[in-house]
Amino acid sequence: MKQLFFLEPGKFEWREVTDPAASPKGALVKPTAVALCDLDTAIMQGTLPITGPFAFGHEFVGEVVELGDEVDGFAVGDRVLVSFQISCGSCDRCASGLTGSCREVREGAMYGVGALGGDWGGAFADLIEVPYGFMMMRLPKEIDSAAIASGNDNLPDAYRTVAPGLAEMPASDVLILGGGGRSIALYAVMIAAALGASKVDYVDDSESRLEIAQQLGANPIEGPPPEKMGRYPITVDASGRPDWLATALRSTDSGGVCTSIGIYFQDPAIPFINMYTRGITFRTGRPHSRASMPKIIEMVADGTINPSSIQTTAGWEELPDALENPPLKLVVTR
Repeated sequence: MKQLFFLEPGKFEWREVTDPAASPKGALVKPTAVALCDLDTAIMQGTLPITGPFAFGHEFVGEVVELGDEVDGFAVGDRVLVSFQISCGSCDRCASGLTGSCREVREGAMYGVGALGGDWGGAFADLIEVPYGFMMMRLPKEIDSAAIASGNDNLPDAYRTVAPGLAEMPASDVLILGGGGRSIALYAVMIAAALGASKVDYVDDSESRLEIAQQLGANPIEGPPPEKMGRYPITVDASGRPDWLATALRSTDSGGVCTSIGIYFQDPAIPFINMYTRGITFRTGRPHSRASMPKIIEMVADGTINPSSIQTTAGWEELPDALENPPLKLVVTR
């Protein structure tokens, strides 16, 4: 079968690889809509120390081609959203919602980043092995595959930054600092507005993203931000910049929650005494995608959120040219 490999920034290559086989507890899936994750974009730009070659892509919807003997509840031909993280669904961590830290696989196991994720292959391929049926969720007919292609990673990542806080503190003001996780920050705006935030302030230094944020219901604020922007019960760092992270932390109100989706390879300076004095909660780390996928599917199906509003689609035959200068959120379909 054919598999798209990332070689280095600006360079991709189709390669012939051995067809995967379905494990007894899993399935083979044909990817039909693959989105470019914010992590993918950073890798492509060379801003993260993740080098090729490796099979590329991990946000996807697909069609079940083959099922293992031990998999129930699915049929060949089903359209499914597949968790980008490898998770068994049976261990104590998966059972408690920590599906990104499954005990049955190595830490950080995922598609699309080569050996760093355990060499599980990538979604820009003819077929992809899903080792555990638990990782799949059947999609209702009313959901467009392209619209939900990020429902296994960037959308859950955005959801966890604002939804739990708004459930605990309804109608709170929300501050989101974007620019690093480009689509995640805007998905967070979309979700916060949909879930009843009283105000969503969005900070970025991109005029185009500020315009989109405003269309999604946010108050756009051109960056860079000051050291402190007031007091917000819920703050989000999707900037990837240590000084902007510090602003988010300083701007979190007493008893509030700051969530950072950024990947910082060097320890950033944080305003610890400020955090301590206010007694805030700081959350970081990868999302537990499979745990949030049911809620994402529900919100897209009932029209609460519309991910398509920030997406651009391209055809499968346009790869890898479509990756040369990708838009804000590219989704490739076939």
